Amino acid sequence: MTEIVSGQPIQASASAGRSGHRQANGPFRVGVGGPVGSGKTALTDRLCKYLRATHDIAVITNDIYTREDAEFLTRSGALEPERITGVETGGCPHTAIREDASINLAAVGEMVERFPALEILFIESGGDNLAATFSPELADLTIYVIDVSAGDKIPRKGGPGITRSDLLVINKIDLAPLVGADLGVMDRDSRRMRGQRPFLFTNLKENRGVAEIAAFILEAGGIPARGLSATARGTQA
Repeated sequence: MTEIVSGQPIQASASAGRSGHRQANGPFRVGVGGPVGSGKTALTDRLCKYLRATHDIAVITNDIYTREDAEFLTRSGALEPERITGVETGGCPHTAIREDASINLAAVGEMVERFPALEILFIESGGDNLAATFSPELADLTIYVIDVSAGDKIPRKGGPGITRSDLLVINKIDLAPLVGADLGVMDRDSRRMRGQRPFLFTNLKENRGVAEIAAFILEAGGIPARGLSATARGTQA
């Protein structure tokens, strides 16, 4: 099975993103959510490496008690250290991205002040459950990451992350034979739960699907690609 599957072509729908909001008020904010260990930081890392040569980007990560994800991205060389900020939420991850996003909004303000020309700002949530969503005040576009190793039943469990995210990423397809997950079942259930909202099967460890996700973000944000296809080498560490 190909790693790219969707209810419609992988392109930004008319409702995905708010490019007018971005142009008027700074960078296009991309929220990346999902359960613990699904591949949120891996996705953020690979998108940064794919886009950094052609676009002005930065990252805000969320962890409850540490800044582990920000430190990982710094060690991996995803971006220059000053373009990566870690937020310690001190409580439930979804609170800091939905009910009271003030700590993240403050971090956004600081990052924009530091880099006035920012085009894309990734905001990675701490690991959370299927009910986690981003406040529209915080994120212009939401990507929700699940992984095959959690079982092929996850898409049909629903929840806002599954049903309402702008893009659902089903990661670690290489593990399907090892955990007995049926990708056909996940495809069927994702189509049923999401309707026309797109989703992708990916193997981020091998960069499979990164280019398609990057293209989706750029289109949704009304951001020029700038010959990005010629710079795929940016996905390399």
